[in-house]
Amino acid sequence: MEGVERIIPHFFRCPISLDLFKDPVILCTGQTYERSSIEKWLSTGNLICPVTMQKLHDPSVVPNHTLRHLIEEWLQSGNQVESDHLKMIDNDHSIAAVKHILESSESKLDHKLQMLEKIQALSEELPLQNSLLIQLDFFKLLLELVFRNAEGSNFQEDLRFVEKALICAMNLLPFSELGCLNILEEEAKLSQFIFLLEKGSIIIKKCLCHMVEAISSNLETQQLCSTLGKSDKLLQEIIHLLHNNSNAVEDGIKAISALALLELNRENLVKQGAIQGLITYIFNAKKQEKSLAPMAMGTILKLLLSVESAKQAVINHPLGIDAIVKMVFRVSSHHEGSESAVNSLLIICFESRSVGEEAICAGVLTQLLLLLQSQCSGRTKTKARMLLKLLGPMWTENPKVSF
Repeated sequence: MEGVERIIPHFFRCPISLDLFKDPVILCTGQTYERSSIEKWLSTGNLICPVTMQKLHDPSVVPNHTLRHLIEEWLQSGNQVESDHLKMIDNDHSIAAVKHILESSESKLDHKLQMLEKIQALSEELPLQNSLLIQLDFFKLLLELVFRNAEGSNFQEDLRFVEKALICAMNLLPFSELGCLNILEEEAKLSQFIFLLEKGSIIIKKCLCHMVEAISSNLETQQLCSTLGKSDKLLQEIIHLLHNNSNAVEDGIKAISALALLELNRENLVKQGAIQGLITYIFNAKKQEKSLAPMAMGTILKLLLSVESAKQAVINHPLGIDAIVKMVFRVSSHHEGSESAVNSLLIICFESRSVGEEAICAGVLTQLLLLLQSQCSGRTKTKARMLLKLLGPMWTENPKVSF
């Protein structure tokens, strides 16, 4: 037995009794003790932490489940512990202690930001660490902290905290139960989401757009996706990202694409200006951004054109037809973009001769001929021939229409 005790890692021992932990608990200072030992210490009237000698503003204790699980693993493995485990469970910085500090209303902002730095580091490392963070419900905690009512706090300081918490949450999102996101069904939390989308930093906006993508792609959050689609202000803020040429443009396009997958959302997306935003982006897309244009054209515009008002919005936009025509061949290496541009013109021109003539004036016939000579797919070429067949007679009957 003495041989076993000699190899017990020091952080598996209670700093009061020096025995192996059986029921480890955490004080508000972040220090871990054996429950019976610290309760005996506190019962004698000692209101300071035995290790740090800090005064206890909160004498309650929280179970250190992480440390307890690691000790159980250590015992089951024959008293062996891997180095990756050792790095995680220093008493001062244990995951459970970090959680306690983040949850406490008494913790200072700077201290909380330091704890978020630790969570970010852990969430970017091994799957083991991610699993422990998930086991302790950190994803849910971070969501609650981000979307809490922050009345009375310093705005800029609060945004610093929110940005860091969102980065951590996004790192944990792939490992988490997305049902936690349904807290956004609460009016106050949804209002905070929209506020952050409007006033937050570029990083905050990007994270929130990624969150919208996740919500739209998960069965547990389909009702929430519909709720987001009914929020005029939320849609306006996402669409606004397409107009302001910021670093969040790509994220805005992906969020709109995800929301448009739900048919119930399409009408309101069109109503709030999604068509105008997409056309503006497609028309002004820089060379380095061309990879996004096929998504804007191929996924979103195709879905939105199932709504009658979307067709009219394209026709009424002064750059609408011209922007789509430019997509026919400009991104011919991206077959989805070319095919979708041709598809969109087929839909719109079929219903309006004047639109067909406008497309001809914009140079669509030349674009189609170039597309047919390119390495695009056979399906794309078939659609291009269909459009040529539709538009050809219009040009023949009215040769004044420029080729």
